[in-house]
Amino acid sequence: MKKIALLAILTAVAACGSDSPTTPTTGPIVFTAPLSAANEVPPVTNADANGRGTATITLTAPRDASGAITGAGTMNFSVQLSGFPAGTEVRLAHIHPGATGINGSPLVNTGLTAATAITLADGSGALNFTNVPVNQVDAQAIASNPAGYYFNAHTAANPGGAVRGQLVKQ
Repeated sequence: MKKIALLAILTAVAACGSDSPTTPTTGPIVFTAPLSAANEVPPVTNADANGRGTATITLTAPRDASGAITGAGTMNFSVQLSGFPAGTEVRLAHIHPGATGINGSPLVNTGLTAATAITLADGSGALNFTNVPVNQVDAQAIASNPAGYYFNAHTAANPGGAVRGQLVKQ
């Protein structure tokens, strides 16, 4: 009887000692990016200098049992902005490759353009983009190294970028 009790205790302790799951997650991957005008390269110093916000980006793509992305997918973007002058037009928003302090060309474009600009009537507001396509190679690269990518939003006053933040996997 003592051997059975000891075996049960050892089994329970061993099961609790694992810090990592044995089955990888295969659902959506969520990233956040704290946005700031000071993060732009070079930092924004004009009327948009107090711009800030948060981007939440959800990547949905097929994944295998090890978590590797196996096909093209989509991204949903939920962006909250504040601190801009009233009437600011947000004209572009996308993900770029580039570590902190490094600029890169747009990689995943939300589809926002000067013709479809979103006006921040009181200097704050939300940008939401759904089902933005992303190819398998780019999706895997972003998922594997989110800190090597950033999200930014561009305004009329700052066509090169008004607020920026590196991606962080949640």
